[in-house]
Amino acid sequence: MFEVRLHGRGGQGTVLAAGILAKALVAEGKHVVAVPQFGFERRGAPVAAYLRASETPMRAMTNIYAPDCVVCIDSSLPRVVDIFAGLRAGGTLVQASRLAPQDIAVPASVGMVAACDAVGIAREVFGRPITNTVMLGAFARATGLVSLEALERALEQTSFRDGGLVQNRRALALGYERTVVQSISRREAA
Repeated sequence: MFEVRLHGRGGQGTVLAAGILAKALVAEGKHVVAVPQFGFERRGAPVAAYLRASETPMRAMTNIYAPDCVVCIDSSLPRVVDIFAGLRAGGTLVQASRLAPQDIAVPASVGMVAACDAVGIAREVFGRPITNTVMLGAFARATGLVSLEALERALEQTSFRDGGLVQNRRALALGYERTVVQSISRREAA
């Protein structure tokens, strides 16, 4: 089983991103459970979504407390939320950031960091910082858990409030292409 926790802010499409990822994983033959979590239901408030993927059926419908991967679609969130809480030793961080992976502050337990200038890409594609589909491309690049083709098919089944299918496909592809992935070996907490 592979467990993912996605972090974002209300209005950024974090829950939508988890749903798109779930559709793509199901299309590739995986069993998937996606669970949104809402705290303060307002724009800008921290939001999390949880996703489990497995080759076999699952029954767990709970939040994820020890994820294999954390996807953070808002670069300011680590200052307000402990996005690393419970991340398994050697886990992966997929972070929206203009910084290089080695310049992102992570605890020593993180084994891989993937950095994507999601805001820059989103501004290029949409003209504003809509980063959820960009970060799905970054997730695919970092983990190899899902293919771009499956994500594109899942986009076709999604209604977008702020962008069309063509724009979201481009955002997905650029997120994949421009993500820099780095393994971290025995790095001290930053």
